[in-house]
Amino acid sequence: MPEPSRAAVDVVLPCLNEAAALPWVLARVPPSWRAIVVDNGSSDGSAGIAEALGATVVREPRRGFGAACHAGLEAATADTVCFCDCDRSLDPGLLPVLVREIALGRADLVLGRRRPTGRGVWPVHARVGNLVLARMVRKRTGLPLRDLGPMRAARREALLGLGLTDRRSGYPLEMVTRAAAAGWAVRETDVPYFPRAGKSKVTGTWRGTWQAVRDMRAVLAPPPPVPGRPDVP
Repeated sequence: MPEPSRAAVDVVLPCLNEAAALPWVLARVPPSWRAIVVDNGSSDGSAGIAEALGATVVREPRRGFGAACHAGLEAATADTVCFCDCDRSLDPGLLPVLVREIALGRADLVLGRRRPTGRGVWPVHARVGNLVLARMVRKRTGLPLRDLGPMRAARREALLGLGLTDRRSGYPLEMVTRAAAAGWAVRETDVPYFPRAGKSKVTGTWRGTWQAVRDMRAVLAPPPPVPGRPDVP
């Protein structure tokens, strides 16, 4: 029996209570691409809505943005995998622009640099936190990045080979730093950033933003010294 055909691209959509946004998001996933909605413990019926709309649903009981993203990556089978928020703030219909850079060999990892479509779309505290982290990443990796946005594309096998371990908000940052350490070509492309549906679970409050910054700063922290071995300057 022939193997079932694989999707051209798998789109990982981490999801926590996004029932209001899912119909629009899933309708914008390009034809022949597969939407993988990773339900991270929703209580609003998000998983059932996603299934009814034709998405592949993966249930990840461990709470955390990184846990949801990595569960989707492990469930993916396409050669190229994209990540996108599931709250209607980013348009999955623009993902082919990122994938094209991968297909043409111009990049190994492509990030969508968020461009707010209006005032108040990106809260000040969230933008400030992102700018601080982006500056730290530039200093650490030498990559000229201005955003650490969640819309991105890369080859599945290469991503799995990075050995990502963070399962909280530091996951996107760890992906970038490990890619840089591996010598990947990392590029940014501008994408519009729309008002999200509902309230953000991460950057909608100062507390959520601060927790995300803490998670990401932990990724950038130098490793502890190995006992019994002197530090090498």
